Amino acid sequence: MGRVTVRRPVVTYSRRTQRKRVDLLAAEEPLELRVNGKALAVTMRTPGHDVELAHGFLLSEGVIGGLDDVSVARYCEGAGPDGRNTYNVLDVALAPGVAPPETGVERNFYTTSSCGVCGKAALDAVKLKTRFPPAADDCRITVDVLAALPDALRERQKVFASTGGLHAAGLFTADGDALVVREDVGRHNAVDKVLGWAVLNKRVPSAGTVLMVSGRASFELVQKAAMAGVPVLAAVSAPSSLAAELAEEQGVTLVGFLRGDSMNVYAGAERVQG
Repeated sequence: MGRVTVRRPVVTYSRRTQRKRVDLLAAEEPLELRVNGKALAVTMRTPGHDVELAHGFLLSEGVIGGLDDVSVARYCEGAGPDGRNTYNVLDVALAPGVAPPETGVERNFYTTSSCGVCGKAALDAVKLKTRFPPAADDCRITVDVLAALPDALRERQKVFASTGGLHAAGLFTADGDALVVREDVGRHNAVDKVLGWAVLNKRVPSAGTVLMVSGRASFELVQKAAMAGVPVLAAVSAPSSLAAELAEEQGVTLVGFLRGDSMNVYAGAERVQG
């Protein structure tokens, strides 16, 4: 398995002084995802929890609906300059009877750590239909619980604390209890790891939960929440216009600018209680 962090020499300047020291950086490496032996996507990610990432990615793309749709996930052989396996190629074998991904969801070359949508081969494949519509979820969450989520997420960001260079996503109950928190250089990868955990632990559909993310709420993150049946998505920063529109369409409660006791609810306000 690749390293989560990498040590690198730097020169630090402060006013008129300078000194050499070693800094800790978040690792970023490519992961090629294959399905039934066929290459599907390459994403730049922080190594670790790759099997979760693969399951979450396939769930959010509509390829699988749960753990029973996967036979096995395993790393393929791929040696680096030192002769050791790079663990950068993962093949997922679908269960018998599960249809392989359609051509429309294949990615063009790779997705960057900052964007997982822009590499799609067809724009029409971006807007996917969920098997677990969150609109029917009658969960309720209080303002106090929402206000506590950013700190609860940050407390569990171990790699961010040492590098300052990772996004985080966490799945919480409506009472504010943390189910899982994952970090990655890509916010969409962090979410895929969280949703992959839910798949592997048979928590899909993820009814009565809140997906908390450390950055902004993009169209794709709302889509991922909807595909997993997550009724509430909360972010510390702003949502995009398309994110708000999709949240309203899919019945996802979308909370943005969640900082301290202040927050904006852009869709699904009926789930939020004072």
